[in-house]
Amino acid sequence: MALTTTLLSSAYLRGRCYRHKVLHPLLGPLLSDSVSKSYSSYRRPGSQPEKKMSWQDIDFNFKKSFDVLKTQLSMLKKETKDYLVGPGGHRFDQYLLEQTKVVWEFRSQEDLNKWVISSDVEIGGKSEVYLQLGRNNQAALLYGTLNTEVPRDGETQYSGYCSMRAKPLMGSFFRKKYYDWSNFNSLYLRVRGDGRPWMINIYTDPYFSHQKDDLYNYFMFTRGGPYWEEIKIPFSKFFLSSRGRIQDDQHPIWLDKVSTLGFTIGDKVDGPFQLEIDFIGLLNDRAHTEEFAYEMYEKNPRD
Repeated sequence: MALTTTLLSSAYLRGRCYRHKVLHPLLGPLLSDSVSKSYSSYRRPGSQPEKKMSWQDIDFNFKKSFDVLKTQLSMLKKETKDYLVGPGGHRFDQYLLEQTKVVWEFRSQEDLNKWVISSDVEIGGKSEVYLQLGRNNQAALLYGTLNTEVPRDGETQYSGYCSMRAKPLMGSFFRKKYYDWSNFNSLYLRVRGDGRPWMINIYTDPYFSHQKDDLYNYFMFTRGGPYWEEIKIPFSKFFLSSRGRIQDDQHPIWLDKVSTLGFTIGDKVDGPFQLEIDFIGLLNDRAHTEEFAYEMYEKNPRD
């Protein structure tokens, strides 16, 4: 009897998990809030647990479901057409000869909506961060105030960070997609900072790894001042922080499985910060021989 009960319970749980995997892609927009609440276990220290059942927030709207299905079918049609044409919807010869590519540019509110901002407020911190269009709608202006005061919750040990991160690509029926940057060897961007250092983060989903995402970092030192700065960063210079080592030929960055890209400031200096970003692109520079991304000076220059 006990064995029968155990088998029935396991079968019931498997059925629930299977139905969730099947229905969630179709009803994702309708159930996203309730699902995130029911599957999230994080609570800020000192806060009370949620007493309201997650299913009480579900709002079944058949018209909205039909509109979502129509949109997803349209996306599937476009993806199929682009796949038949070639990589990224371009012919294969154009893809091989492509030398430059602009991935993100900031000219409208729609461009800003492709990004999300966050700060240590999520863990009880006091830093502030904002994102808006710059002057003449020609750049993204990321600004705010960094505050390194640690929350008095008895658990948090450090604070003081703000970040800006691109939303991951989503395919039809809410499938996760990736950026394919394997045809390029450098990240190219035009920025104007205030002299503070920023960390550029590249998230990848490797083929052979027990971790979900590998995180690559590069410290970008802005020079400040009124002039724009064009920065070219070879992908070989990114540090694989999620594994605690420098990426090399044996552990290359998976450029065909890039999940997203982001910027983080956390230099432990209280005060205002500001970063303007004109565009973020890719460059294929096979003649690149730079060993260091900034100016290098001779110790004993000749007369």
